[in-house]
Amino acid sequence: MGHHHPYLLFSLFFLLLFSTATADDGATILKLANSLTPLPSGWSTKSSTTFCSWQGIRCDSSKSRVTSISLSKLSVSGTLPPEISTLSELQSLSVQGNQLSGDLPSLANLTKLQHIFLDFNNFTSIPPSFFQGLTGLQTFSVGNNVNLSPWQLPTDLAQCTSLTTLTANDCQLYGSIPDVFLSLPSLQNLRLSYNNLTGVLPPSFANSGIQNLWVNNQKFGLTGSVEVIGSMTQLSQVWLHMNRFTGPIPDLTECKTIFDLQLRDNQFTGIVPASLVSLPNLVNVSLSNNKFQGPVPQFPPSVITVKNEGSNKYCAGPGVPCDALVMTLLEIAGGFGYPSTLSDKWDGSDACGWPLITCDVGKKNVVAVNLAKQQFTGIISPSFAKLSSLRSLYLNENNLTGSIPDSLTKLPELETLDVSNNNLSGKIPEFPSSVKLITKPGNPFLGTDVDTGSSSGGTISGPSNGGSSAGSNKILGGVIAGIIVAVVIFIVVLSFVLYKYKKRHPKSGKELKWDGGKAFFKNVVSGGGNGYNVTIALDIQSNGGDNRKNIFEGGNVAVPIEFLRQVTDNFHEINIIGRGGFGVVYRGELHDGSKIAVKRMESTVMGNKGMGEFQAEIAVLTKVRHRHLVALLATGRVTSKVDVFAFGVVLMEIITGRKALDDTRPEEVAHLVTWFRRILTTKENVPKVIDEFLNPDEETLATIYTVAELAGHCTARDPYQRPDMGHAVNVLAPLVQQWRPASQQEDLELGADLDTDLPETLRRWQTEEGISMVSDDTSLTQTRSSAPSMSSGFANTFTSNDCR
Repeated sequence: MGHHHPYLLFSLFFLLLFSTATADDGATILKLANSLTPLPSGWSTKSSTTFCSWQGIRCDSSKSRVTSISLSKLSVSGTLPPEISTLSELQSLSVQGNQLSGDLPSLANLTKLQHIFLDFNNFTSIPPSFFQGLTGLQTFSVGNNVNLSPWQLPTDLAQCTSLTTLTANDCQLYGSIPDVFLSLPSLQNLRLSYNNLTGVLPPSFANSGIQNLWVNNQKFGLTGSVEVIGSMTQLSQVWLHMNRFTGPIPDLTECKTIFDLQLRDNQFTGIVPASLVSLPNLVNVSLSNNKFQGPVPQFPPSVITVKNEGSNKYCAGPGVPCDALVMTLLEIAGGFGYPSTLSDKWDGSDACGWPLITCDVGKKNVVAVNLAKQQFTGIISPSFAKLSSLRSLYLNENNLTGSIPDSLTKLPELETLDVSNNNLSGKIPEFPSSVKLITKPGNPFLGTDVDTGSSSGGTISGPSNGGSSAGSNKILGGVIAGIIVAVVIFIVVLSFVLYKYKKRHPKSGKELKWDGGKAFFKNVVSGGGNGYNVTIALDIQSNGGDNRKNIFEGGNVAVPIEFLRQVTDNFHEINIIGRGGFGVVYRGELHDGSKIAVKRMESTVMGNKGMGEFQAEIAVLTKVRHRHLVALLATGRVTSKVDVFAFGVVLMEIITGRKALDDTRPEEVAHLVTWFRRILTTKENVPKVIDEFLNPDEETLATIYTVAELAGHCTARDPYQRPDMGHAVNVLAPLVQQWRPASQQEDLELGADLDTDLPETLRRWQTEEGISMVSDDTSLTQTRSSAPSMSSGFANTFTSNDCR
């Protein structure tokens, strides 16, 4: 064989590629031909040489790549072969109106595919990845395929960003409508009728460009509110009938292009709004078989078809106004969102005959309303004030939000108002002394500035003037940052000092050993301070068993309950020296003559909450040294975790502007740490409790979220779950670096140079103050022992307050 010319080799290679490409689409169309019965006119099952000229097949200019397959309404049967997924240039697939069956092939990643028509066939399944990568898809229609296996609209639908029409009616759809419509800005037509869809209308319907919405006739019914419809301003035809939608019709003022609105056969409640009656283009409307209340709506002559019969709860006939008392009670129901339970019970025009309502003898005036335990949401309507003879109002044990209306204070006959066990907030109005107002338990935000009724999750009062709040926020952010930096430096230095002190001084305390069933103490290092010790007993009061297991553990000390019974004469009454919040305090005497106090708690009475608070009290007493406090025997260890806890409390005080313990507040919100940690369980609650003086902007609010989360970790009940101060510094340092004063003057006023790192700042402060932050161990020891010691033995007047 001689040498071949390079150009000849290239030509042969190009022809090979060209023939292969041609064979690929040709082979796929041949597969399709062999899967159809009867064969479309002009098609062949043996050769695909002329496939681009076959009926319904279109190719590109090269006559090698298929761009369109159109076989609609040919009454053919068979299947679509999976090889269709290789037609990379395919733009349109139209096979509707046949008897095709079997599994649909995956069309994933055919980016040039624009139109798919599969309706009125007998397909049996849709692959899960069907919509993946169909970025050019504009029309997808698979309706009236009743033999499909149940399937759900996948979230991959969000990739079809060019989609304008989605038709999937009567095709075995189930589950919820995916919330993907923000990704489908071009969608105009959505037909999902006659399926088994459940759940609510997706929030991403809001402000969409959908013009025609058909979700009617679901097997079990879509549920929930249709509030989102009010924001779909491009709607023309809306079919919601034959579902289980609830609540009132939303305000349709902005939906001016609606001409056909079908709401029949649902569970809508409330008064038909005037915005519906006055829609300028409305032609057809159905309201039948719902639970509408109030007067019968009167439509103008331009509305040609009105269906409004069946099970509605209208209070009067067409054109007849409702009784004023009925309308007042319906306004009250509107505050709760017109719940179905009230619609079912409040029927007709005689309000005094309605359940939950009590009228006077003359049956003219309402004297009592009992809406307790109804699981209502919403707000307390100011319309209650229109019931001028009302004496008793029970709204307890619901989930009401917002504030107590001031107008209720004007009710001249009111005697009892019970709003306990709700989620109310805001200022408590000043009722006359003759009114019994019940707000507890529940309502943790009542009496605060938090607005639980706000749709934004609460409001924080800002400055009264609309001036430069952004500049103020920056300054306040700097103040917060400066305070945090100072506190961090203080805690770090204090931790270092304590570390050095503990390193130079061994631990003192008692060591407990067990010997032959008897407990005794052995002095390891003689105790200092006042010479008194206190131990804590946790009396489990079990039904028997080994008493050696009934012990309270704290650090390296474990005291058997049996031993404590011995030294207190089995907790005899003669040894009682006081009573505390969590138990009784007894005096006792050890075998070596040491005097102790024993505080006994009954866990079966206090429960888990009491147990945690009892242990917290022990932890505090363990760390504190004072001449009026006896020393805890239950550890004697001061660790950096105590400093971390204290630092967390300081952070909470900065964020909320509240004291760590505020006796002026209700018990459930008086303790800052417990209350704030409950707030942290839901991030949306944090803005509600921020000190209104801070008035944070979005940037500052993000910083506060981080600081609040750190405060929660620092105050964890288990010390081992609290971070080190080094971690706290790492969390806060980036926040400080993000903030810079708006001017040099602000920098000077804050007294901090934020271009200097923390160690250098610390050294500067030491120089300026002329001190060293690392104290002499000897002087620290002298300071700790400077308190005068108490006399040996307990005084007979020793009280529980002395022992706290």
